[in-house]
Amino acid sequence: MSQPLYDFSVPVFVKALTNLKGQILKAQAFCVEKKVEESTLLQARLAIDMLPLVKQIQIATDNAKGTTARLIGVEPPKMEDVEQSLDELLTRIDKTLAFLATLKPEQFESATQTQIRLPYFPEKHFLGGEFLPEYGLPNFFFHVVTAYAILRHVGVSLVKADYMGSLSMYNDEQ
Repeated sequence: MSQPLYDFSVPVFVKALTNLKGQILKAQAFCVEKKVEESTLLQARLAIDMLPLVKQIQIATDNAKGTTARLIGVEPPKMEDVEQSLDELLTRIDKTLAFLATLKPEQFESATQTQIRLPYFPEKHFLGGEFLPEYGLPNFFFHVVTAYAILRHVGVSLVKADYMGSLSMYNDEQ
């Protein structure tokens, strides 16, 4: 069972983070065009009690590397949450993508049965085959879509395709 958890984690995270990079590039252009300070964008949020854009992106990258690392039983790379510019967030995403590029399908062979413990659920654990669809992916996408929504909320010209990216579609053969 190595392929399914690899296939439903690493490539999914790579695509979503690559799309997020494109959104950040559009946000940079927005800041220049509209003369908006990047710090204003980084601290933007949808609601007063929600985390700001910068934190949404930090958590999304942490989720991508943390979920995959936990599935294969390795330590995820540590990243300090110190980003203060969109360029620094792009670098953080690139570092996460570089880590994901090192992962191989065979590392996920026993991932469905890997016991995964999270510090905020003491005395409980997931099995990898349930962790990915029940927690890893939904939590990751919550933060990715929230980052997209914040950028749209402040006026960055994004469309659904900026979030979804290209689709694997084929012409029907007649």
